[in-house]
Amino acid sequence: MNLYGNFSKEEWLKTLNINETNIPSAFIIHGEWEHEELKNWRTILSETKSPKWNTLIGLYKGSTIGYANAYGSPAAINSTHPFAAVGTDLFVQTGYFGGLSLEVNYGDLLIVTEAEMQDGVSNWYFPDAKTIKSDERIINAAIDYCEKKKYPYIAGSIVTTNTLLHETNEQIAASVMKGHLGIDMETPSTLAAAKRFNRKAIGLLNLSEHILKGDTLYAYTSEREAIEAETDEKIRDVALYLAANTNKFTN
Repeated sequence: MNLYGNFSKEEWLKTLNINETNIPSAFIIHGEWEHEELKNWRTILSETKSPKWNTLIGLYKGSTIGYANAYGSPAAINSTHPFAAVGTDLFVQTGYFGGLSLEVNYGDLLIVTEAEMQDGVSNWYFPDAKTIKSDERIINAAIDYCEKKKYPYIAGSIVTTNTLLHETNEQIAASVMKGHLGIDMETPSTLAAAKRFNRKAIGLLNLSEHILKGDTLYAYTSEREAIEAETDEKIRDVALYLAANTNKFTN
C-alpha cells in the first residue's frame, strides 16, 4: 500500500469515502478552535454528507461545496491536500488574524495576497520558498465583490505561526517591520497544498485582536465580539460567492 504522499486519486476517494459525483468544486476551510460553525453550515448547505468528523459536503446554488473546521496548519492541510488531490478546483481559507498594522481596523475583511510561511507545514510543500501567494484572479474577484457589496476590506500580506501561544513581542515586531498586515495559523498551508496540485486558493480573514494596539484574545469586549460576528457573515458571503462561481474563476 502506498503511503499518503504517494496516494492516487482513487486511494484518496476511498479514504474520504466519496465518489466522483461527491467531489466539491470548491472547499472552504475555517480556522477556529470551536466547531460551532459546523452547525451554521448544516443549514447553508443542502443534502449534506460528512466524510470526516469536521467536514461537510453539500449543495449551494447548484454547486457541490465542501466545508471544514480546521484549527492550525496541520488540520488545514488535512482538509486541503486530499480534496486538492481528487480534483477540487478552489480553496478558500477563512478564519481570524491578529492585526500588525495601523491600516487594519476591526470590521475589515482581510484579503490575503501573500503569506510568509512560518507555520512549519507549508514549508514541506515548497521548501525553497519563504512566501506563497493567493491566486491573483481570485483576489481580484474577491475585491470586486467586496466593492459591489460595499464591504470594508484591505488586501495585503500576512505571516503565519505554528502556535499563537508562542508569539512574543520580538517576533511581532519583526513581522511588523516586514510590512505584514496580520498574523494567522492556517493560510499558507491551504495555499501551498492547493498550489501543489495546481488548484487555486485565497485567504479571507477577520481581525480578532489588534496586537499592534495591545489587544489580545483574552481581553475581548462586547463591541469587538459584535463586530467580529458581523464580519464573519460578510466573509461567509464572499467565500460562498467565490465557491458558487468556481467555474467562472478557474476556467
